[in-house]
Amino acid sequence: MTKLGPKKDKYDKILLMYSGGLDTSCMIKWLQENYSAQVYTFTADLGQEFADPSRFKVIEEKAYKLGVMKHFTKDLKEAFVKDYIFPTIKANGLYQGIYPLSTAVGRYLIAIEAVKIAKKEGINVLAHGCTGKGNDQIRLNITAKAHAPEMEILQPIIEWNMGRDEEMKYAKMHDIPISKQNKKYSTDENLFGRSCECDILEKPEIEPPEDSREWTIAPEKAPDIPEYIWINFEEGIPVGSNGENMNSVELIGKLHNIGCKHGVGRIEHMEDRAIGLKSRETYEVPAALMLIKAHKDLEKYVCTKHENSFKTIVDQRWTELAYEGLWIDPLRDALEAFINEVNRKVTGSVKIRLFKGSAEIVARESPYGLYDLNLATYETKSTFDQTLSYGFIPIWGMQSELGFLIKKKIGQFKRN
Repeated sequence: MTKLGPKKDKYDKILLMYSGGLDTSCMIKWLQENYSAQVYTFTADLGQEFADPSRFKVIEEKAYKLGVMKHFTKDLKEAFVKDYIFPTIKANGLYQGIYPLSTAVGRYLIAIEAVKIAKKEGINVLAHGCTGKGNDQIRLNITAKAHAPEMEILQPIIEWNMGRDEEMKYAKMHDIPISKQNKKYSTDENLFGRSCECDILEKPEIEPPEDSREWTIAPEKAPDIPEYIWINFEEGIPVGSNGENMNSVELIGKLHNIGCKHGVGRIEHMEDRAIGLKSRETYEVPAALMLIKAHKDLEKYVCTKHENSFKTIVDQRWTELAYEGLWIDPLRDALEAFINEVNRKVTGSVKIRLFKGSAEIVARESPYGLYDLNLATYETKSTFDQTLSYGFIPIWGMQSELGFLIKKKIGQFKRN
């Protein structure tokens, strides 16, 4: 029978995926104490420096203060945007129609990079700070195992079974510094969004307090004058704004700043986790929300009714795979083949009106738009031949009318 949990009582070297937060900071000491291991740490720069550009230096200093052998910080912003954010935008990736997968898709890149570092350093054991209740453990474990089946993955939070209250005590006992934010909430950030959970947020009957938000201004305090911005796309990929081409990371940063200023992108969501638990999360995703809404509108404009209808089904399944930890599943590649084919014509611009927390699509243009003014106009000059309706309507409704009559006949028969 396969043993669940750690295979050994002692490990020589362990690479910990390190955020610098409460969980993984306690983990450094715990791995050292319980496995007599040399701990190495790895932090991925996915653009989470919106709040504090110096944070990666602070994280590195904190890791070394806690006794790690070597710390790695990797700037993965460009890869994150190109290989994870862009596919999410093309797939209109909103889990359960609400959450734009900001934290979810970042985990796969972290796992892959951790494997690369571990192999280079001769480390055969990975560790991360995920609980046994969430989705991130699935994303990290499955991805890492697919890329390095020989590696063992430790989940210390499962082994030590400490809640956040006990972690606080453990941190105090071992002189582990705790940020003000980590004392109350568990957060995760990257350039596509910020998630927040724990504390009062675990009570769904209570409105999220303002201190659970860090990026966006409260909508009621946002400017009293709306602001407009055009987002430009080429083959489904955002390439600039207001007609000016921009670096992808720079563009997302610009949309982030303008969205935060207008209170855009605040989400409160009671979501279904992969393992079946309900979880109350709050998100701040100004850039993600604007980009996905704009893309979906432009895509709808250039696609036929049939393409749009089927794309909705494909997008939903793609999003479920991405959310539920199955990025490596071949089905995602197959779905993406269709998604990419559709996006070949998603080129153009979308105008967004930002005002008091809302991001409203107000206009769009594309050389491939299927709208034809000459056909659609209600003016006399319309080229649409309305007399075709006389033949179209009877044919279109024929099966439905026959079915209605049969249903009515069955009802009468049963009553008799």
